[in-house]
Amino acid sequence: MISLQQKIFLKMAFKILCLCCVFTSAFTLAQPFRVQPAAVPDAVIMPRPTETELEATEAALDVFLNGLSGGLRDIVDAYPYLLQVTPRPAVNSAIVPNLNPRFEAKHEDNKARAAQGDVEVLFMGDSITDWWRNEEGRYAGKAVQDEFFGDLEIANFGIAGDTTQGVLYRLDNGEGEGFSPQAIMLMIGTNNARTNIAGEIAEGVGAIVLSLQNHFPDAKILLLGIFPRSTPDSPLRPQIAEINSIISRLHDGESVFYKDIGAVFLSPDGSIAESIMSDGLHPSPAGYRLWAEAVNDDLRALLR
Repeated sequence: MISLQQKIFLKMAFKILCLCCVFTSAFTLAQPFRVQPAAVPDAVIMPRPTETELEATEAALDVFLNGLSGGLRDIVDAYPYLLQVTPRPAVNSAIVPNLNPRFEAKHEDNKARAAQGDVEVLFMGDSITDWWRNEEGRYAGKAVQDEFFGDLEIANFGIAGDTTQGVLYRLDNGEGEGFSPQAIMLMIGTNNARTNIAGEIAEGVGAIVLSLQNHFPDAKILLLGIFPRSTPDSPLRPQIAEINSIISRLHDGESVFYKDIGAVFLSPDGSIAESIMSDGLHPSPAGYRLWAEAVNDDLRALLR
């Protein structure tokens, strides 16, 4: 028998639930039009499980869980999230154009540079590319750029902290128009490692290559593998290796030229010397020199 207090509580809960449903529906309808994911080249599309495969996996997991007993059963009961079938989101965030608001000022600077035109080579990427322009400090690449590429008209559209989705947004919102570079050097994706798996990041890189080809159909692209980072036993190393293995498929020898120069930064034991990348991620002046030496001939070949 339900008491009067329980009946009152249930009625109130039902009213609150109805209000929440209405609010959620209204909020959903009020949202701006969702940004569509960028197109991805077939060569790097990530395989995804079918509904049937997911159901089969969940059934197999249920059989396994039902066979547990004793201490293991207690652990799974206490922490059910430890063993779950968790497919990746239906929409890959790495291919949905989206710029961090903190990068708007630099984005505007890049747009202004694009409007000036007169660009032979476009550098596109994140902080590792951005800091080619640094004149001093631990991560200063300007002196090396002047030494190796000082005779070229370069537009550096690297933005520290940016991701694949940020580059996609920037290209579609002013950084992909107003000039016609002959060559593009692209290296991007390391900042996505915090939130995306290797296959998703590779799709993001592929989407950028496709966007660059659409915006600059006459340009040739030097696509660099993501640089190694951290220590040899870091989980980032195999993740980066997997990404690079996938994006290498974008090489066609005509408009896209893939090159992995990561080995030039590594010691024989796989470590990265502090003199090359003091934080295990960003090149020092010596690191930028290794980079310049590794790509100078390739980049100039694309300008012929």
